[in-house]
Amino acid sequence: MLKNVAAVLLDGVHPFELGVVCEVFGMDRSDDGLPVYDFAVVSAEGPGLATHCGFTVSTPHGLERLEEADLIAVPAGEAFTEREFPEELLAALRRAVDRGTRVLSVCSGVFVLAAAGLLDGRRCAVHWHHAERLARRYPRLMVEPDVLYVDEDPVITSAGTAAGIDACLHLVRKEQGPEVANKLARRMVVPPHRDGGQAQFIERPLPKAPADTVGEVLAWMETHLDQEVTVEQLAARAHMAPRTFARRFRQETGTTPYRWLLRQRVLLAQELLEGTDETMEAIAWRTGFGTAAALRHQFLRALGTTPNTYRRAFRGPRAA
Repeated sequence: MLKNVAAVLLDGVHPFELGVVCEVFGMDRSDDGLPVYDFAVVSAEGPGLATHCGFTVSTPHGLERLEEADLIAVPAGEAFTEREFPEELLAALRRAVDRGTRVLSVCSGVFVLAAAGLLDGRRCAVHWHHAERLARRYPRLMVEPDVLYVDEDPVITSAGTAAGIDACLHLVRKEQGPEVANKLARRMVVPPHRDGGQAQFIERPLPKAPADTVGEVLAWMETHLDQEVTVEQLAARAHMAPRTFARRFRQETGTTPYRWLLRQRVLLAQELLEGTDETMEAIAWRTGFGTAAALRHQFLRALGTTPNTYRRAFRGPRAA
């Protein structure tokens, strides 16, 4: 049973990610019939810790407090992607997992769990901005950059910022049932479960390298997303044989013409859903999907959520 929770901090802790853990497990909501946790903030680097926002956090609890915890949460912190971590903390986390304690990271807190060796051979989540660096630094783990959280019991990892709320509510739901989790979510004024994954929040990607050979074709494709085109037609615009064009396209973009076009169409659909009140049929036509059903299918496949759900999330109550 989940009763005793400790949030362990390092210098440079991010206040919001710490606040997520405090909000879920550190608030007394017994007046609403919700469980009360024995909650403590623990320092891994002295009694006073700086935050990346310029103020300090102090706590009387040291690493010994972790020995009695049912759950240890590790919020994000400054330079976690590059810094080293105290061996005393890493050893304490390993001992905790060995005795059955759960550990949960929020955003870049996953780097602490990875350094402790707790993610070797396991799937994990992290903010999409850090995914490549995490995979490069710790090649023995499996990074999933498109999800909000991953539960590899007893290790739970979450993506950036608010995804920590999703992971914490998931754990409450798992341990204490959906009624408690839903009631807690209502009290916090957050959805008890969010559809989709991080893909819907990733910024429009920039090309990794200039497309020297197919650059003009890419520019043409981006302004003609509503048109159906074949590889043969694109190759003719580039004055190449189709097989040569397809090979050059993959070399310079890392994908096929079809997949590149599909991704650009989804990106345009995202922009129209966020910034306009156009109907699904109109957006489907403008993006080259043709029908609202085809738009929904490809949008769900690419982002893990539907166009209507995406519009409500990014345009708020005014979205029909």
